[in-house]
Amino acid sequence: MASMVDWELAVTVGGRLAGPGPEVTREHAEATVAQLRADADRSTGLVREFTGLQAAERTAPVLVVDRQGWVEANAAGFATMLEPVIRRLEEKKGPATGLSLAVGSRVTGGEVGVLLGFLATKVLGQFDPFHEPSGRLLLVAPNVVHVERELRADPDDFRLWVCLHEETHRVQFTAVPWMRDHLFSEFEALASTVDPASVLQDGLKRASEALRSGGNLLEAFGSPEQREILDRVTGVMSLLEGHADVVMDGVGPQVIPSVAKIRAAFDRRRAGVGVLDRLLRRLLGLDAKMAQYRDGAKFVREVVDRVGMAGFNAVWERAENLPGKAEITDPDAWVRRVL
Repeated sequence: MASMVDWELAVTVGGRLAGPGPEVTREHAEATVAQLRADADRSTGLVREFTGLQAAERTAPVLVVDRQGWVEANAAGFATMLEPVIRRLEEKKGPATGLSLAVGSRVTGGEVGVLLGFLATKVLGQFDPFHEPSGRLLLVAPNVVHVERELRADPDDFRLWVCLHEETHRVQFTAVPWMRDHLFSEFEALASTVDPASVLQDGLKRASEALRSGGNLLEAFGSPEQREILDRVTGVMSLLEGHADVVMDGVGPQVIPSVAKIRAAFDRRRAGVGVLDRLLRRLLGLDAKMAQYRDGAKFVREVVDRVGMAGFNAVWERAENLPGKAEITDPDAWVRRVL
């Protein structure tokens, strides 16, 4: 892996760009960490009761981290996800050596570091399914404090609200153990379609065309076969994110007095706060990520309204029951096919 990406440089660049976050006293920081851990523990039972999903006990630990810790964790996650792609490239081209290895890996490491540094200031929490042996949940304390201040939200309410969403992801993967292997197999399938010659010859042209047409960099390297795989992955990610949003808003009114105010303010924030921020979000495909929350939540709500939560939970029984990208926007089609 080190032959193509300097991960140590990526972590250094990402941490420096992200910065430490808002200024807080040591006592405030310690209290925030303790509360996030307690809220994550409290959320487990609330998520189970609402969804009917039974997650395995004492798996997928909860870690409260700072921005540097998030960068380090995601550099490791990226390395795992990119391993099949890099292996494919090296099989086609052969491993780089000498000066080209040193320069190329540092350039790529710097680019990955810039991406991680930007994202490290935005993410409130994240479930990392690829961490051995069963994943881990990361809660980014400085970002939680920053956003709750920005929204002028009640800290107790906001922290529990965030934990409900992220804990739902932890329950999804621990209650549905095949999901992790399924996603990784999709990345393996995507890697098998990589053509190094095509990437080198046509990549910049396709990237330029995608951006001019209002797309993003993730869309620039999509052959028909890759599109098919990405559509399946989009369907899964929309399901996971939408389901988590439904859970946090469904449980919220019972335990979070200001949940309606928080949701309204948070949705306004998701649109981006400045021109540069909005541009970066579009280039990195984060606008598509926001659509996943919206479309996935609509799918979950409509299916649950029709067949109840027990009927909806058929989606977790096997990979064949997962909705495709088209079914996310056509819940009736999924109900007809699966139920």
